[in-house]
Amino acid sequence: MAPYLLFLLHLLVFSATTTTNAAAVSISPTSSPPSAPTPSSSPISSSTLDPKQLRALQSLNIPTSKDPCTPPPHPSAAAASPPPKTTCDSAAPFRHLLSLTLSDCSDDVALSLTALESLSTLTSLTFTNCHVTPIHFPTELTSNLRSFTCINSLNKLTGVWLSRLQNLTELTVSRVSITASGPSIILSNMKFLRSVTLSQTNLSGYLPKHTWHPNLTSIDFSVNHLKGKIPISITRLENLAHLNLSSNSLNETIPTTIGDLTSLQTLSLSSNALVGPIPDSLAALPELIHLDLGSNQLNGTIPKFLRDMKNLKYLNLENNNFHGVLPFNSTFIKGLQVFKVGENSNLCYNHSSFGPKVKLGIAPCDKHGLPVSPPPAKDTDPDGSGEGSDDDDYENVEEKKHHSGPSKVVLGVAIGLSSVVFIIIFLVLLSKCCR
Repeated sequence: MAPYLLFLLHLLVFSATTTTNAAAVSISPTSSPPSAPTPSSSPISSSTLDPKQLRALQSLNIPTSKDPCTPPPHPSAAAASPPPKTTCDSAAPFRHLLSLTLSDCSDDVALSLTALESLSTLTSLTFTNCHVTPIHFPTELTSNLRSFTCINSLNKLTGVWLSRLQNLTELTVSRVSITASGPSIILSNMKFLRSVTLSQTNLSGYLPKHTWHPNLTSIDFSVNHLKGKIPISITRLENLAHLNLSSNSLNETIPTTIGDLTSLQTLSLSSNALVGPIPDSLAALPELIHLDLGSNQLNGTIPKFLRDMKNLKYLNLENNNFHGVLPFNSTFIKGLQVFKVGENSNLCYNHSSFGPKVKLGIAPCDKHGLPVSPPPAKDTDPDGSGEGSDDDDYENVEEKKHHSGPSKVVLGVAIGLSSVVFIIIFLVLLSKCCR
């Protein structure tokens, strides 16, 4: 009887265990199998980046590699959007983003305040060809950013929006419309700024008079709608190496104190409405490599000290009102990589200082130091395209003079011979008549 009872007891235990297992399986019939992890668990578990920051990137619909702190060297060309370029710190156990570059963003990339709060460790943020809608950055991110770049991105910006980035050392905005009354509203509170580029931004107004910070080494406000004169205050920036104010509506004269910028290597003031002579103080810029004053209304003679600038490689003086004799020779011009001086109608060059085939776009000088008058205008081609340079025309004048001499001699000889023959025939006929 005891063995029978034991058998029944084992049978009851087995039955209860089977029922319990069956019930456990039926609790979550739709759950994923243990071997198939959720999509977000895999990248987080395999990344050295702070999981909170990784989720922030994913929430912005930004494609991430296996580990954003070590991006793949060859991203897949078939991806809808390239992975972001990133750098991270060396914290443990998880690293944090220090720089983030978003380029060629897809349409589903969008900024959110929550995600940007998680990315507040960023010190550098770059948008390139990323047309997303800008939002107000969290205070901590705004405070930490040292470099901000926006190229053909963020659709539209305002000066007030940019002015909040007060701790920047580098600011670059290009091919983006900025709504602002002038650069001052953007720069006035940026006390640590070293480099600023606001190019092709439709920026209007006047250049700042008193908001330049002494740490600035590079200023680029090219291709905007800035007007007025170049303020003297800009010439007090002792560390300034690059100044580009080209393609604006600046007028009046170049400041005579421009020579105080002793660290200047690049000076581009082309395509404005500047008048007056080239300041003599430019001679005090020994480091100058690039000088572009083209397409203004500058006048006077071209100073001789330019040929003594040993580091000069780019010189553009074309399309101005300079007059007199060009103070350069072929040795100086050959030492330049770019030289433009054409379209100065009252400027001429000494032919003895250059080869016969020189092409400068200005006339040679006569014995009085004045431009040789150009020949009469030629009839244009049927298609309306006239080719050739002014120098070609002046050479043609000399060639015509050269060829016109022999033609007159030949004509004189022919007339003389004809006269002799006529006299001989006349004498022969006269002698026959006399007989």
